[in-house]
Amino acid sequence: MRLIKGDPDGKDLKIGVVISRFNTAITDKLLEGALQGLLDCGVHPDNVTVVSVPGAIEIPGAAKKLVSQVDAIVTLGAVVRGETEHFTYVCKAAQEGMIQVALDSGVPMTFGVLTTENSEQALARCGGAKGHKGYEVAQDAVELANTYKMIG
Repeated sequence: MRLIKGDPDGKDLKIGVVISRFNTAITDKLLEGALQGLLDCGVHPDNVTVVSVPGAIEIPGAAKKLVSQVDAIVTLGAVVRGETEHFTYVCKAAQEGMIQVALDSGVPMTFGVLTTENSEQALARCGGAKGHKGYEVAQDAVELANTYKMIG
């Protein structure tokens, strides 16, 4: 058996981060964690491109424009359930769009768009009791970029 698993060394990688500005109290924390995660993997700050978009539904389009410039993309956002079905449509569009861009481009992407019932749940996932999803998906992007390079 041959196991292919990328390492967390990002010193030679270019990473894109696409972040939604909607729910900035949450997404700012996700970005802070993601940048720290990339730094902890050795990604040089000059090799990180952050693209800010209005909402989660715009993330896939920006990611598609960014794929030719980076080795991996981290997507960050926060969709908190409201009183209407809008939550369901936004979550599904963001997820499906990101998957399509990743499959079409061959560039690895990680999904750091929180989809929670309330703001408390989201905050617990960006440095609170449930860990830091921004940090985690950033480190996963580095590993995936290296995995993809090993596969060829």
